[in-house]
Amino acid sequence: MRLKRYYSSRDVTALTGLTADQLRWWERQKLVQPAVASHRTEAGGFTERRYTPVDLLEIMVLADLRRRGFSLTRLRELIDRLRAHFQVRLFEATGEGGPVTLLTDGGDIYVRTLDGRFFNLLKDPTQPLLVIGEEASFKVLASRARPRKKKPRKVEPAGA
Repeated sequence: MRLKRYYSSRDVTALTGLTADQLRWWERQKLVQPAVASHRTEAGGFTERRYTPVDLLEIMVLADLRRRGFSLTRLRELIDRLRAHFQVRLFEATGEGGPVTLLTDGGDIYVRTLDGRFFNLLKDPTQPLLVIGEEASFKVLASRARPRKKKPRKVEPAGA
């Protein structure tokens, strides 16, 4: 995927699998915010909201977590606790190589610091966990495009 300077709300919905209504709802709930808000044009219409590549990456991760069953409240906690306890934004914690790495076992979200400490981000982000054994049960959270499934087109019978 070639990075753009800005992505329209249509681009974001196409790449994340979210609907336009879901994206607007997330904005109203202050879960995500566009870098460039919609505004009225001279012709009386409105411009599309615009998102940076960083915004898009974060929305991709949030959309993936939402599909896994995490509530919007939990997603808000994730963002807030990353900032409050680890001083990072979501995009800095996705994938490997950032100051912290987000992992999930499907039920909870964990933070692994560069020095190898683990924290349960949603339960107690101040208490390190003792992790014994392999980390194979954890999946690193990363952003990836997940286009919305298109509805099949109705084909009219010939001669109709």
